[in-house]
Amino acid sequence: MRKPIRTLSGILALALSLTNAHAASTSTSFQVTATVGTACTVSAANLDYGTYNPLALLPTSVTTTVTVQCTLLAAYTVGLSAGSGSGATVAVRKMTKGGDTLAYSLYQDAAHLLVWGDSIGTDTIAGVGTGLAVPHVVYGQIPALQNVNAGSYSDTIVVSVNY
Repeated sequence: MRKPIRTLSGILALALSLTNAHAASTSTSFQVTATVGTACTVSAANLDYGTYNPLALLPTSVTTTVTVQCTLLAAYTVGLSAGSGSGATVAVRKMTKGGDTLAYSLYQDAAHLLVWGDSIGTDTIAGVGTGLAVPHVVYGQIPALQNVNAGSYSDTIVVSVNY
């Protein structure tokens, strides 16, 4: 009877060695990378002065908002063009109706002291991205007592965000 036990133990040892041979493993690794780029978006609400009274003694003032959203810590500047009115500058913009013009200005501050233009470092607004939408108020003003024809005047301002 000893032979069958030896044979059985031999078979068992062989089976265990085969099982151990298949239980081996190997591994490797790989890197995960990404590059986060600087990005900004901008939106702007229209600026509507309503009905301008050329006989009023006080200027007409309104506001609108330019909203900038940039990636975290991205430095940016916001500039406003002079507009499309013939002869317009950032200091004196011009809404037009045919050949007629209505002068107005856009400012960075409620006191109407800082003209908002598009020369970086001179008349733009600087900011740093937070990842959230950041509103920037635009203060518009039409000077009083402009002797102009009645009708609808308009202009188009281009908002530029440099980052």
